[in-house]
Amino acid sequence: MSATRGLEGVVATTSSVSSIIDGVLTYHGFNIDDLAHYASFEEVVFLLWNGRLPKEQELKQLTEELASYAEVPQGVIEQMKMYPLDKIHPMAALRTAISILGLYDPEADDLSEAANRRKALKLQAQVQTVVTAFSRIREGREPVAPRKDLSFAANFLYMLKGEEPDEISVNAFNKALVLHADHELNASTFTGRVCVATLSDIYSGVTAAIGALKGPLHGGANERVMAMLMEIGEVNNVEPYIMNALSNKVKIMGFGHRVYKDGDPRAKHLKEMSKKLTTITGEPKWYEMSVKINEIVTSEKGLLPNVDFYSASVYHSLGIKHDLFTPIFAISRMSGWIAHILEQYSNNRLIRPRAEYVGPEKQEYIPISKR
Repeated sequence: MSATRGLEGVVATTSSVSSIIDGVLTYHGFNIDDLAHYASFEEVVFLLWNGRLPKEQELKQLTEELASYAEVPQGVIEQMKMYPLDKIHPMAALRTAISILGLYDPEADDLSEAANRRKALKLQAQVQTVVTAFSRIREGREPVAPRKDLSFAANFLYMLKGEEPDEISVNAFNKALVLHADHELNASTFTGRVCVATLSDIYSGVTAAIGALKGPLHGGANERVMAMLMEIGEVNNVEPYIMNALSNKVKIMGFGHRVYKDGDPRAKHLKEMSKKLTTITGEPKWYEMSVKINEIVTSEKGLLPNVDFYSASVYHSLGIKHDLFTPIFAISRMSGWIAHILEQYSNNRLIRPRAEYVGPEKQEYIPISKR
């Protein structure tokens, strides 16, 4: 038995939720390019959970159900007000709040299919309410209640800023949600599946997944990309900054992907959005800097941008605070986590791999008096 570092190339399970084959990402066989162009996030949620696109009435019902579950218990809001608001990262707040939501759900430990479906709706609906509520609470403002007449993407922007968003912003945010919804057996999804494979509850599985997404090598990369852009400041500073970083072997966040050799298919959509939004906001430099970094890193290292790279300037252009980038990733990926968790429950087997032992052998116990 020999170990494979990071489980690279190891096929750990079967799944029908999404695939990455020859560099093409699909959700239940639907190409991500088509979904990014045409689908609403609500359609993608239905697709991920049911294996097919919804009919008109089914989409209407799902949209209404998400809206009806969007409010979170007041106790969760009061708990968030007690967090150390000047010290805590929004991902830590989200991880804690999602776990607390389970305490308020009388069906939390009911693993029946019907109960799990209801919990899925609650989690998908409430995750964006939690993120926007925390964002406002830490600024000393009261949370904005969700509206039942807005789409999922519009509701997030409305609850975050307290004003109805424009159509361009809604469409851009919807597309970002679609692109981030699922990505095969990534680190956070695998974590969630491992958790519920013990027959733990769906709240525990999602909380575990959030913990994995929090890391800078997974969901936290887009926040680091924006920090880099802010540090560089201007297009003229890009080349000396990046060349210096490369010469000192500093990792440039947002480049390369373990499962894509010819580039992340999601990146081109976010690049297009970045160009459009930065132009509208009158700050094209964020896009221009990103393109310049892209050119240098690809030329020097042969690495192509992944989904995190251009999403940073997209979210910045939408007026979203930089430390909310990863929680937004979680809002979208909640749909994929839930799809995988439901799939795991439906044909469960405890996930228990082995480790190759490399420590000392045949050691003898020595009494403490003789050590």
